[in-house]
Amino acid sequence: MRTGAPAGHRGYYHEALQYASDDEFLSVAVPFLLDGVAAGEPSIVVLGTPSGELLRDALPARCGVGYLTGGATYDRPVTAIRDYRAMLAACVADGAEQIRIVGEVPSGGSGDTWRAWARYESAINVAFDDFPLWSLCTYDERRTSAQVRSDVARTHPRFARPGGASTTSTAFAEPSVYLSEQHPLVPDPLQAALPHAELHDPSPAQARAAVRDLGAGLTPDDLDDLLVGVSEAVTNAMRYGRSPVRLRVWSTAGRLVVTVTDAGDGPKDPFAGLLPAAPGQLGGRGLWITHQACAQVSTARDTDGWTIRMIAGRTVE
Repeated sequence: MRTGAPAGHRGYYHEALQYASDDEFLSVAVPFLLDGVAAGEPSIVVLGTPSGELLRDALPARCGVGYLTGGATYDRPVTAIRDYRAMLAACVADGAEQIRIVGEVPSGGSGDTWRAWARYESAINVAFDDFPLWSLCTYDERRTSAQVRSDVARTHPRFARPGGASTTSTAFAEPSVYLSEQHPLVPDPLQAALPHAELHDPSPAQARAAVRDLGAGLTPDDLDDLLVGVSEAVTNAMRYGRSPVRLRVWSTAGRLVVTVTDAGDGPKDPFAGLLPAAPGQLGGRGLWITHQACAQVSTARDTDGWTIRMIAGRTVE
């Protein structure tokens, strides 16, 4: 039996907690977790610093709350979905009737960095709906932009309030609608210059060679991941897109930006790249692999066609 606000609710109960002070944050998060422990529900904190340390200090020692490292869990959206689903499935297999999580996605970025996590917040309304999960997605209003706060309202069906109250988000958009919206890619600073390499209708092997030649400044792991993503992106463009396919590469010390553009419309599935393709579904697997391999992936559809951009190396905001 589920307890608290989701009592009688089936599936995922997705709430946002937007707070303007430490006291407001703790007034909601602490009882949320302790009530879960008292009910015998797995209650887990997945926060970075400083909020994670603040919450840990406010909770009684050895109170039964579990902790995961926020930075490791929220490395990239698609792997967060994959790993959470595995954890939730394990909890249910162990008999959990409800799982509580206090989480915090990276919300300090801007442009396409934040948009990737906003898409994650929308997609998990579907991705986690086969589990009895109740989560508080926390956002510190002192550190989040107006754009982030707007997207939070559109991707969360509810807001958590002090005293265990929950209010409906009137701005909430169904995931199929939100994820179908198109936004132009925010140009990376490297893209202000001409690309260091440009190939037309390349084979996957030619694309990998061009990236490898310019990727000497990346770590071996980052370069290997990028090569996987680029190979999948070019294969998808040749198989499901329309010619011409254009690969562009920009390079600087420790950083590579790669775009693959084809003249097609891109995937029709709004969840493509975030969730694995359904059995028998045409396409989608390669984009899902690319999102797992590369830490920074953005896509956009415009008058030139459909573009996927992959960035490896040091972060620039």
